[in-house]
Amino acid sequence: MTTKQKILKLPALKRKIATLRRRGKVVVFTNGCFDILHYGHVSYLERAKKAGRVLIVGLNSDRSVRKIKGRHRPINREMDRARVLAALACVDFITIFDEETPYDVIQALRPDVLIKGADWRGKGVVGEDIVKAHGGRVELVRYIPKLSTTRMIGKIKRQGRGS
Repeated sequence: MTTKQKILKLPALKRKIATLRRRGKVVVFTNGCFDILHYGHVSYLERAKKAGRVLIVGLNSDRSVRKIKGRHRPINREMDRARVLAALACVDFITIFDEETPYDVIQALRPDVLIKGADWRGKGVVGEDIVKAHGGRVELVRYIPKLSTTRMIGKIKRQGRGS
């Protein structure tokens, strides 16, 4: 499957998931901006995948990222971010959403497992109510401290001022 074939609009992804569920696959969902892909992202996504699972990534659109992160973000356009994510072997499908949270996407897909970073412990995970209401569960994946896109951008800016 090409990277382009992994990027689906929500209606097409829903049909794909129905087929995969009939085959007994466990559908796992996570989301994020994934603006500048780094090892923290890759580690997180690989842990989310696990054997036998179908990993779906909900990707914040450019508009959504601006709402969350501010007018100077994203650094990379949504389709570029989606294609880079799609190139990872651990990512099965990607869908792009415009809202600030993936609540509507989670409602539509009803994943078996909802994945977030362990830094979300005790904060309430968006969509947790939907997943649990359908017999699913939330898993928190180890968060690698000091690895974030925001932190990387800050470091680049500081280094740029020093030259």
